[in-house]
Amino acid sequence: YFGCGLAIPGFLDGMHVLDLGSGSGRDCFVISKLVGDNGYVVGIDMTDEQLSLANKYIDYHTKKFGLSKPNVEFRKGYIEKLGEAGLKDNSFDIIVSNCVVCLSPDKKTVLQEAFRVLKPGGEFYFADMYTDRPLFEEAARMSDLMWGETISGALVWKDLVKYAEEVGFETPRLVTSYIYDVPFDCVKQLLEGARFSSATYRLVKKKADIKPVPVKAIYKGSLTECGHTFELDASHTFEAGIPLEVAGDVAAVLKSTRFAVHFDFEELPVADVDTDKEYEKSVEQADPFAYAVRTGATKNIFTDENQKAVEALLRNEVVVQ
Repeated sequence: YFGCGLAIPGFLDGMHVLDLGSGSGRDCFVISKLVGDNGYVVGIDMTDEQLSLANKYIDYHTKKFGLSKPNVEFRKGYIEKLGEAGLKDNSFDIIVSNCVVCLSPDKKTVLQEAFRVLKPGGEFYFADMYTDRPLFEEAARMSDLMWGETISGALVWKDLVKYAEEVGFETPRLVTSYIYDVPFDCVKQLLEGARFSSATYRLVKKKADIKPVPVKAIYKGSLTECGHTFELDASHTFEAGIPLEVAGDVAAVLKSTRFAVHFDFEELPVADVDTDKEYEKSVEQADPFAYAVRTGATKNIFTDENQKAVEALLRNEVVVQ
């Protein structure tokens, strides 16, 4: 199993879900239980061995979870070319991914394809690796190890915001993040002081008829999985029956998604709204490093096994000028 966060959102009953880079199928099988008989899960992966292993356990999980029929399938394909795998426009409610986008050489195309196959009101909920600056090419001298630890492919988090908006998503909503510590001074020099974060985001495909206007959002307390408190993202937690003023982009996310029926909305006057400031605030809320610093969330970026490999590599191969 490999991943950098929990890439499974709540409230999935009856949903059609796509997993990008499904590997051995672990997340897909968990989701198949959560979506139930009325939902469906598709996993896409480019590796024959992983697909073979995943397909081997479909019947096992169908019986184990008490499903009336299999509700998961696995297809071979590339996350940049979902059409070649037969995935049609507007066909999924949710897309998930766990530390896979960072391995793609064309991340914007991944987001474009995700946007295309999502239904209006759907969301791309995914965990991945990010950095705070473009990486110096010298980092590629440890390419295999750096790539395997998802360092080399980490996306600058501000580029995620840029790409997401360019393909049509709302401003990314940060759910949670950790700062990953690089424990070797030599590696830090190669990376020119770049910081790394594992972060989970929601990217929402807004419905066309929803206008991004500020509202008082009143959570009804009707989401059974979370009871009286609903956390949309790291910056917005709603208590049942208590109005919370939210910016237009956040209101559009709530109104577009499966959460809309669990809220009442009271529109606020828009005459005095500074849209530029609202946007700047949304981008600030998407910063995984600022959030992780506030919460003190830090992890070692290397596994114990790979930490030993790095030490050996540094002793024998890496020379820092």
